[in-house]
Amino acid sequence: MHFSSEQRLDDDVVEREFTLGEIPGILWTPAALSPDSAPAPLILIGHPPLGLGRMYPRLAGRARHYVAEYGFAAATIELPGCGVRPRWAAAEQARADLRRAMAVESGGAVGGEIIDALILPLVDRAVPEWQAALDALLALPGIGGPVGYEGGVISVGVRLAVVEPRIVAAGLFAGSLVPTAVFEEARRVTIPLHVLLQWDDEGNDRQAALDLFDAFGSREKTLHANLGGHTGVPQFELDTGARFFARHLTGEPR
Repeated sequence: MHFSSEQRLDDDVVEREFTLGEIPGILWTPAALSPDSAPAPLILIGHPPLGLGRMYPRLAGRARHYVAEYGFAAATIELPGCGVRPRWAAAEQARADLRRAMAVESGGAVGGEIIDALILPLVDRAVPEWQAALDALLALPGIGGPVGYEGGVISVGVRLAVVEPRIVAAGLFAGSLVPTAVFEEARRVTIPLHVLLQWDDEGNDRQAALDLFDAFGSREKTLHANLGGHTGVPQFELDTGARFFARHLTGEPR
């Protein structure tokens, strides 16, 4: 892991950009964090395949809240084929097929083959990269487990919850572009889950999101459904999610 920049933000949060091989990422930590302090729990923050640059304001807002208010460390990495990373021809084709399928003239129907072609290769590539990033982050002074995962492509979160034992809790954002195979994987998820669903999200199938929530095998799973579109998640849900992670990463109710 190579750090390329560092800045101290005005809420006593240190933001550092890094690369892990060819993968760009950002790490946020409390300014007071040191090798002599108690290790900070870590939250991995996922994002849609829109690129870190475009997603930065929302990612940084969530991360700074977790760090400044709760003392966590938070990190994100660029998804394969996104942002400044090399283009991925198969992913570009799958996105084009999706746009055509969602166009008005095609009736907006999205077939399972398109969803599989778009999502499953992304999951297969992204999850090992998240695990490699997790190895590197947990080796840094002042950062320790347990680890939470939040946001991003819900299918990536499902796979990580199944295969990565260091992740003990996840906050997921409901979406409907979920391959059938991921519904089967969801039955193997056992960690505590906090799931957000925007009830009027025009880009997602509400029933598909509810079906996925029902499929999760976790004994502790909570669904928060709020009125509004895709980007209309209420501000209070940031605190709700942070309290969820505080309970499961530190054992301290907030």
